[in-house]
Amino acid sequence: MALNLRFLQVKGIPVLFWSSPKALTIKPPFKSFVLLIIGLAIFGLGEALLISAGYGVSPWTVFAQGLTTVTGWSIGFATFITSIAVLVLWVPLRQIPGIGTISNAIVIALVLEYILPHLPRFELDALQIAQAVFGVLVTGFGGAIYLISNLGPGPRDGLMTGVQHLTNWPISGVRASIEILVVIAGWSLGGTVGLGTVLFAIGIGPAVSASLFTLNHFFRDTKL
Repeated sequence: MALNLRFLQVKGIPVLFWSSPKALTIKPPFKSFVLLIIGLAIFGLGEALLISAGYGVSPWTVFAQGLTTVTGWSIGFATFITSIAVLVLWVPLRQIPGIGTISNAIVIALVLEYILPHLPRFELDALQIAQAVFGVLVTGFGGAIYLISNLGPGPRDGLMTGVQHLTNWPISGVRASIEILVVIAGWSLGGTVGLGTVLFAIGIGPAVSASLFTLNHFFRDTKL
């Protein structure tokens, strides 16, 4: 059993064949940029699957909902302010933004805009739950691919990697802790929590960690 759970102990982002030598660059290696976009597209697909399942939104959206009830802001503006606040936290955590930080917002927004309307919406609860779980797994896999590209994480993923570097805790625990705290804060402010929200909060950390572990296992010795 201990061997099967080794992925939960992952404490860093592996350097694989598509990792950029530098995160802060305007001319990234072609393969790094391509895998960045692919990873972000998969990440966006996972979030779209979670939304389509109809079992609750992601923890950060719950937090944004909570802010709207307190401030009267729109959900979009609350999300924007939250992202800015998270980026400010990058400063003491010494995180470096890059092309991936900007691409994160653009690519995921495009995927949600054009893919979400075409995803199935099941009526059976069992299928909806299965879709929500699959969405979390897909999100974690896409996140691992784009993080390995080393072109700059999105605001929330940068918070995760920054806290991990500061504490040296496993990535799975760091991410799960952040998401759970965000859910609690959002719910206390008046945000709506669903089963999908709980699944995401608990499962996204292990999903990212398992994906990093698996990708490192299959590609660490690849010579390209």
